[in-house]
Amino acid sequence: MLPYPEIDPVILQIGPLALRWYGLMYVLGFGATYFLVQRQIRRYNLRDLAPLFENLNMVLLISLVLGGRLGYVLFYNFSYYLHHPLQIANTLAGGMSFHGALLGVFVGGIWFCRRHQVSFLKTADIYVATVPVGLGLGRIGNFINGELYGRVTEMPWGMVFPGGGPLPRHPSQLYEATLEGVLLFMLLHWMAGRKRKKGWGHGSILAFFLVYYGMLRSFVELFREPDGHIGLLAGFMSRGQLLSIAMVGAGLLLLRSALKKPPQSA
Repeated sequence: MLPYPEIDPVILQIGPLALRWYGLMYVLGFGATYFLVQRQIRRYNLRDLAPLFENLNMVLLISLVLGGRLGYVLFYNFSYYLHHPLQIANTLAGGMSFHGALLGVFVGGIWFCRRHQVSFLKTADIYVATVPVGLGLGRIGNFINGELYGRVTEMPWGMVFPGGGPLPRHPSQLYEATLEGVLLFMLLHWMAGRKRKKGWGHGSILAFFLVYYGMLRSFVELFREPDGHIGLLAGFMSRGQLLSIAMVGAGLLLLRSALKKPPQSA
């Protein structure tokens, strides 16, 4: 068994204001996406996106936060918020859903791209290749917070998490940081290189993201402790797995069409 490194979630506190590791990970993730996307716009001379970049980022950021919160409300704790609607806005109490954030970004991105007459799929291919950086950092933040830990295990790298009982558990946050962060980043950038060589259509990298993330998340869910108020659906499937399987299905449908079409100008 490995000792859990009890890192103070608060980096610095001045009066009522506190800088937390989890919040810092979000900031670093957004910053990485900002600079990596900007770099691709310059590298590939994407003149249609360059003047829209700042406004698009703002729309996507707002869409991510709103989608993540509403996704958690609808997917994970709807009955509670149905009876306590005022708590929906209380984000300080926690509760964000990746799948909800993804849907929010899709809605915001599609709206923005249609309004400014640029290709949503072309734009999405650029952005999703950077998403794993934020995903990996976010899971490290979960680990520092001692939340979203794994199921009980007898493996030698199990850890006893604060609030997780006396038994060692899988450090599933680190599994996710490795698979959904590092590995997914490498896979998507490899596929982005193949896209240019093979002449795949716009939306192909988005499709690979949906498929790869859905598969990796479904796998990690086997080791992650299910939400206590939900448990396992039908006794074997977590809510996260169900949503991730839906992602895989959507990705395969998109991939089928994207690989047949040559890239189109925005």
